[in-house]
Parts: sequence; structure tokens; C-alpha cells
Amino acid sequence: MSASRPFDGIRVAEFGQFIAVPFCGQMLADGGAEVLKIEAPDGDPTRRFNPLAPGESRIFLSRNRGKHSLPLHLSNPAARPVIERILAWADVVLMNFRPGLEKELGLSPEDLLAENPRLVIASVTAFGKHGPDAGLAGMDIVVQARTGLMAANGRMADGRPASGDPVSADYMSAMCLSFGVASALLRRERSGKGGIVDVSLMHAGMVLANNQLIRSEDDDRPAHDEALARLDGQRAAKATYEEQAAAIPNPRFPSMAAIYFRTFETTDRTIAVACGSHSLRLKFAEVLGIEDLGLVETSLQEPHWEAYYAELKQQVEDMMRQTSAETWIARLNEAGIPVAAVRFPIELFDDPHAHANQIFHDMEHPAAGTVRMLGPPVELDGEGFQPSAPTPAFGSEADRILHDLGFDAPAIEALVEKGIVRREL
Repeated sequence: MSASRPFDGIRVAEFGQFIAVPFCGQMLADGGAEVLKIEAPDGDPTRRFNPLAPGESRIFLSRNRGKHSLPLHLSNPAARPVIERILAWADVVLMNFRPGLEKELGLSPEDLLAENPRLVIASVTAFGKHGPDAGLAGMDIVVQARTGLMAANGRMADGRPASGDPVSADYMSAMCLSFGVASALLRRERSGKGGIVDVSLMHAGMVLANNQLIRSEDDDRPAHDEALARLDGQRAAKATYEEQAAAIPNPRFPSMAAIYFRTFETTDRTIAVACGSHSLRLKFAEVLGIEDLGLVETSLQEPHWEAYYAELKQQVEDMMRQTSAETWIARLNEAGIPVAAVRFPIELFDDPHAHANQIFHDMEHPAAGTVRMLGPPVELDGEGFQPSAPTPAFGSEADRILHDLGFDAPAIEALVEKGIVRREL
């Protein structure tokens, strides 16, 4: 065992597909855990998304390194002996089944914990386990719509709200699940008892919109009620989404969206500027040579501010368009103002700063060759987290895994012949 790797010696059974549970499993594997990924006989659906190697796509590789895979027909009653030995082997069970399926498969977290009080069972659901939506299916784009995250992000496509490609609620769920597992294992060290960790995509999505999900019931509630009534009227009148969005109060002071916390076009590139404090706003105004009464005056009424900053916004945008991004970035960095050019993801693969911080990992894959991917998102001294090796080819470890679980050769052959386990040689 390695004392420097936090999850060394921890055994994880991963009953998951797509993103949240597999990415959590990968982070645990990078931290030293032994992760057994239980897949359907056809494999995780992401294996087939434009494969880079036989049975392995880019997105499958991005969240499934460092594991051992067992193709198992979970819903077949004859698979129960295999499931029971996996559960007896594991310290942690990860799952993200559709609502109700865990009970059908005999994998209810409450039942598992009753059978093995030291087990840590961590599950992801779309909308949580209680309330009127608990039984509904959901994936990232649906959850982003349901939680307000899509609207909060402000991305539009053809006049409609859009989620964009990053499945942010899924990845936030994976991070929350990993924290929950680590917390439950720490508690088990102290008490000897396992536990149940619950994470929902809905809650994770709302965490990402946290800045907009706080209100004063005394100060904000009347304005919110008025906006909601106006919104109901607009929807009844079949107003467009953009018209509806305009009815929602903006929690930011007009100066932030207009000047100090936004993107700007320059002569060649788009840059993002973040002046989150009063001192940074003063510095920004000084660099641009503009006068902003809002930095010294506080007595103007809000409608006055709206008109004032609409005019100042145009002035600043015109100024920014006169100079290159490189020049603006140099000036603003010299003043200590957070600024960066907007980059496309493909520009980051060879970014020298990303490589200086070892953000990328070049994984040598036996079939796909060198695959550049993100390394572990957490650093821990003593090589606590290290990028794991590729997961062996689908079904190639079936015999070895079953043997380690205590099945002899005739029993293994019977499981393969009955289609309970898929073997690839």
C-alpha cells in the first residue's frame, strides 16, 4: 500500500454510465482506488460515440481510465451470485440507475447498508429521491433547463436558451459525489460505520447558479413576485423567451454588466474582464481614462443609472475596439486587473501554461496510441493523485475478475455460456 495515495486499498464497484458516476470513479482511481466498472453486455453507451479505438470513444476514455471492466447482465437473476460477491468485495458502491431500477436489481442503498454496515453507497439521481419529480428521468440539458442554470448562463441559439456543449451539471455532480465518498470514508475511519451518499443533478446544477439563488425575503420578495406576475402575463400572451428574460430582475448593478464584468471585442480577439471589487473598477477606469460617476456617487436613482451606463457602455466598447487584445491584456495585467483572451478548447492542448501546471496527461493507449486528456483536477503532495493507465479492453478481464471473486473455471464458463458475463479474448 502507498501511504501517499488517499484511496489506496479502497475497492470501488461502479454501477454507472455516461458521466457523473464514471468521472467520480476515475478520480478515485487516480487517487489509488481499485475500481471495478460493471457494464451492460453491450458496454457503457459512451463507448460507441465515434470510437477512437474498438469499443472506446474519446469521451469514454476521458472518464474511464484506471478501471477494470466486467460486462455483466445485471437484470438476469442468474447474475445475482456475481453481484453478491462484488458487493462483499467492495468498500464503496457507485450507482446512477434510472429511478426505481436499483430496487428492481436488488441494489437499494438502504438494503445494501443493512446487509453491510461498513459499506459506502453513493448514488446520483436526476431530481433527488423525494418530491413530485423524484421518479422522473433526466440528463444534463434537461436539468440545466429545470434548475435555472441554462437561463443563468445566458447562452442563446436562434432566440432560444441553449446549454452549450459542457455538461456542467453532470461534472459538478461527479465532484460532489467524490467529496461525499471521501467524507463517508473519513467518517467510517472514525466510527467504523459506512453510509449512504446522495447527490442529484438538480442540486448540482443549482449550486452552479448559486449567485442567483439567494434572496432577502424582506427586500427581494416583492420585486420577485411582481416579476413572476409579469412573466405569467407574457407567457399567456405568447411572448418570446428573450422578452420573458427581460422581465427577470438582474441582481447585478448596471455598471457590472455594462462595463466591469463582461467580454469586449478588440481589433482582433474577444477578451474577458473581471473587476469584482471597487478598487479594481477604479483601476479599470484609470487604464481606460474614463470618468465613472458611479464609482464616487451613490445618490442617483436606479433608472438614472440604467441610462447613464448604457451611454458609458457604448463609449467603452468603442475604445476597446480601437486596440488589439494583446495590448489591452498587457495594460490590464500591469494594473493587476483579471483579464484573458477568449480561447477555443482546441487552443488549449498545446497551451504552455496548462502544461507547466501538468493539467494535461498524455496517455499511451494500446489501440488508440497517444491520447492527450486532462489529468486529475486535484493535486495532493506525495503523488497522491496520478493519472491512471487505460482501462483494459472491454471484456478482456472477465475471467481474471471472476476468478478473483472466487468463481472456479467451470462456474466462469457457465456464466459466459448463459450470457450473464461477456468475455472478449
